[in-house]
Amino acid sequence: MKSAFIFDLDGTLIDSVYQHVIAWSEALDSEGLSPPVSRIHRKIGMSSELFAKQLLREVDGQVDADRITRVKKRQGEAFDRMNGQIKALPGARELLTVLTRADIPWAIATSGSPEATASNLEKLGLNTSGTMVLTGDDVEHGKPEPDLFLKAAERLGVPIERTYIVGDSIWDLLGARRCHALGLGLKSGGVGEEELQRAGALRVYEDPADLLDHLDELATLPK
Repeated sequence: MKSAFIFDLDGTLIDSVYQHVIAWSEALDSEGLSPPVSRIHRKIGMSSELFAKQLLREVDGQVDADRITRVKKRQGEAFDRMNGQIKALPGARELLTVLTRADIPWAIATSGSPEATASNLEKLGLNTSGTMVLTGDDVEHGKPEPDLFLKAAERLGVPIERTYIVGDSIWDLLGARRCHALGLGLKSGGVGEEELQRAGALRVYEDPADLLDHLDELATLPK
């Protein structure tokens, strides 16, 4: 049986992590909160709901549903304004093309909203109708819970234990470990190799291009 690949999107296939950091910083600033951007960066990859709850709790302890909704909305608006800055990461398109041609199943599982996901897929030359993609709206619990990955593997028809989950954050890899998948870390989201390994990465690569260069170590490719 072939293995399958499930990819995170932001920081894994799309170079958008730091735009998310800036957007969250702006959204929190609108609430009179100014946490260090390093604290924001470390939470990128969580579901937006959990992200907002945890950061608000850490910063001033005042967490309520209206405030979370307000902050998430402003973050989305700020992120949309930076859409023109966001590009596919090196090798991302080529990696997906090689997998498709080799008939190796793959899907995208992201904590992002459907709207942001659709825009980012365009940068990969993909669309939601022709791509197996799951967003945070498809599950009750986002990363680091493994629900997204389990649902993606089910749709691919591949046992989760034979699935490589590729992500750039510790939340991706913790989720992979919780569902007994094989975690692969990418440093393209700004997290270091040792931290990705501690979170459960079987191997760590620089970016999608580096993973593509080593793909024959992970999957059987046609000669």
